[in-house]
Amino acid sequence: MKLVSFTRAGENGFGAVVANGIIDLTGRLGANVTTIRSLLEQDLVAAAADHVADRRPGLGWADVRLLPVVPNPGKILCIGLNYLDHKKETGRPDVQYPTVFTRYADTQIAHGQPLVKPAISDRFDYEGEMAIVIGRPARNVPETEALDHVAGYSIYNDGSVRDWQRHTFQFTPGKNFPGTGGFGPCLVTPDEIGDYRALGIETRLNGQVMQKASLRDLLFPLETLISYCSTFTPLAPGDVIVTGTPGGVGDKRTPPVYMVPGDVAEIQIDKLGILRNPVVSEEAP
Repeated sequence: MKLVSFTRAGENGFGAVVANGIIDLTGRLGANVTTIRSLLEQDLVAAAADHVADRRPGLGWADVRLLPVVPNPGKILCIGLNYLDHKKETGRPDVQYPTVFTRYADTQIAHGQPLVKPAISDRFDYEGEMAIVIGRPARNVPETEALDHVAGYSIYNDGSVRDWQRHTFQFTPGKNFPGTGGFGPCLVTPDEIGDYRALGIETRLNGQVMQKASLRDLLFPLETLISYCSTFTPLAPGDVIVTGTPGGVGDKRTPPVYMVPGDVAEIQIDKLGILRNPVVSEEAP
């Protein structure tokens, strides 16, 4: 099943993607089940699949404006330096544990919405990544059980303002400018994915391939990331883990390639679709 969050006629909701449109699930499984997060909190994914079976879409794509897959996650945990080629291009040493930093929910945008290049910087970079959405509470989860806590997967562009990222050893400032975190287009449940390691990931800027890798190349696999993060913080339904970017970021090219207004960034992951965002400029303060 594929799920999307959207706004329609001034109201936010969510639904299931089917051939030729969307089946609106907002309030259909309970009056308080109006978001993907609330669906996961109440463990109603199977009920949603039953509700969708044999139904025709009531909404067309033109009827809605997409929102980030989970507009209101309690946590967004991002993983840095999780592909060998990216670690090498940054010159970072080998590490024993994942590099974890946070992104805030109000920095996110949906598929089709513009990434916003900050007026204060000209070093706005792309980072194509797979995102995990947590479906069941997870605390001190062993790696062997970690994937049982996954509701689904999506695509993320962890847009990075490189000069602000390097103000200190902490990444947070460069990762949280408004409108820099692309998340979409949809959540795809694990039954449609199979072995995530077999998936390929590719980032394109204006049609040119900039990053290309396999999820097999992750230094810390998804099971390790979920287990590790669940050890230092309780993971709740709707929480997001953004799993790292491959080599080929614009900042490490010669000469560097940064996103500018008029560009179009696309990230494609097998079986998850394409996250596409144009780039615009923030109004100068």
